[in-house]
Amino acid sequence: MAALKKGQKASAQSKPGRSLALILIALVALTGGMFASGHTTPRLGIDLAGGTSITLAAVPEADQESAINKTNMDTAVSIMERRVNGLGVSEAEVQTQGTRNIIVNIPKGTNSEQAREQVGTTAKLYFRPVLQRDQSGAAATPDSGASPSASASTGSGDDADGDQAASPTPTDGATSQGRAVTEALKADPTPGASASASGSGKDDGGLEAQYAALDCTKPAQRVDAGKGVKPTEGTVACGQDSAGQWQKYLLGPAEVEGGDVDKAEAVYDTQGGAGWKVTLGFTDSGSKKFAAITGKLAQKQSPQNEFAIVLDGNVVSNPYVRQALSGSAEISGNFKQEEAKNLANILSYGSLPLSFREDSVTTVTAALGGEQLQAGLIAGAIGLALVVLYLLFYYRGLSFIAILSLLVSAALTYVIMSLLGPTIGFALNLPAVCGAIVAIGITADSFIVFFERVRDEIREGRSLRPAVERAWPRARRTVLVSDFVSFLAAAVLFVVTVGKVQGFAFTLGLTTVLDVVVVFFFTKPLLTLMARRPFFARGHKWSGLDPKALGAKPPLRRTRRPVPAAVGAVESKEA
Repeated sequence: MAALKKGQKASAQSKPGRSLALILIALVALTGGMFASGHTTPRLGIDLAGGTSITLAAVPEADQESAINKTNMDTAVSIMERRVNGLGVSEAEVQTQGTRNIIVNIPKGTNSEQAREQVGTTAKLYFRPVLQRDQSGAAATPDSGASPSASASTGSGDDADGDQAASPTPTDGATSQGRAVTEALKADPTPGASASASGSGKDDGGLEAQYAALDCTKPAQRVDAGKGVKPTEGTVACGQDSAGQWQKYLLGPAEVEGGDVDKAEAVYDTQGGAGWKVTLGFTDSGSKKFAAITGKLAQKQSPQNEFAIVLDGNVVSNPYVRQALSGSAEISGNFKQEEAKNLANILSYGSLPLSFREDSVTTVTAALGGEQLQAGLIAGAIGLALVVLYLLFYYRGLSFIAILSLLVSAALTYVIMSLLGPTIGFALNLPAVCGAIVAIGITADSFIVFFERVRDEIREGRSLRPAVERAWPRARRTVLVSDFVSFLAAAVLFVVTVGKVQGFAFTLGLTTVLDVVVVFFFTKPLLTLMARRPFFARGHKWSGLDPKALGAKPPLRRTRRPVPAAVGAVESKEA
């Protein structure tokens, strides 16, 4: 039995190099990924990099308090993200705060007044007939919404063959475009088109010029397209086709509004084979409006048999019509599940009884953010320096292991934070920096627990190598319990709080997990290797493991147990 235990101990101590190699390979791989991605620094939050933070509070209509729910708030976030992206803004953040607030963080370099106007207004959803559409500019990144090449039909699935609308014949030059626009307007495809053309205050030539000059590949023009146009007027708009190409549209007056939609759902067609589709239900008045417009559009040729679903001046889908529809309809066209759900949410939002009130707007300059970051880094450096001085003074040679462990932990934290920016949108704000500073103490505490367990074993008279192995199980339990409590606190804080406080909780939780990884795969194996070196094994006075300095007992020795007198007498008699 004794030989078996000895063999187990030898096996446990014989391959610490594997753990060290594993964590170093992981560090090199992550660092390589960081440089390969081009994101070599953590992404900074609004409070450090500068920008504008807008807080919006949901305001329901009278007797519609239940409208403030997770589904509607998530849909509002999706709409606002679409608006902010329409400004050409990169790295903007839109997220819910609690149950009724939305936080919009927009980085520096963006017109804050224009952004406030875009995100603070209620979404406007309209169904407009398409009079003309043409490709506009080069390819763009495909939008997350529905494919605009879908088809519309009754809910019976009569369009199972899935024919798509024919592509319009592009017109050549502004003159041809203007002639096509004029003919489309004079064709009066909808009951209100002539009124739009004559009574909107904009003559045919003005709308022709807008359509001819519109370049939807430019964010500024996409935002301004149709701005300030009344629902009863014709307008121009931008949208993307299924291939991600920007298209420009000439649209007639709105025939159906978002409020006319009673219900919209994304469903999977298991019988007709159409795949994912969006089913629509209308109110009584909406059914009449929809029947009137689809009855006219069904008699037209492409693209004038299409109606555009327009949200905030952006065409999110342009299905074509085969026949007159009534109170229910469906939109299909090779949708993916996410595309169908996004379109259903957009259609539902048109009748959403929610508006938003601007609660606060905070603007942070880049200079102020830089000062805050510098102050945070100085505080972290001071805290780290104090920890290192304490380790050097108290643990001497052992501090070498602790400092190396801190450096590995810091490197892992930096690299992972740099990678999390482009992958999940993590932004390092000032509270997150505070969380990293607090983590220095948590990490150092784990080393101290392990070192003190080893020193206790040496005080009991054991040599260093068995002391390390006997101390590790008890130190391991203490470290795991301590880090579990810290991680649980960070997780609870992350769940119950919002905004910048979540940055503190996320960083604290991340560094706590990394503390466990470093202690298990670096600190303990490194100390096992160092215990084989004479400097530590013989307890040099500068090693931090000097038995005399620690007040160790005499070395434990095995002695024979004395034989009882009665037994000895029996044995001698038998002899």
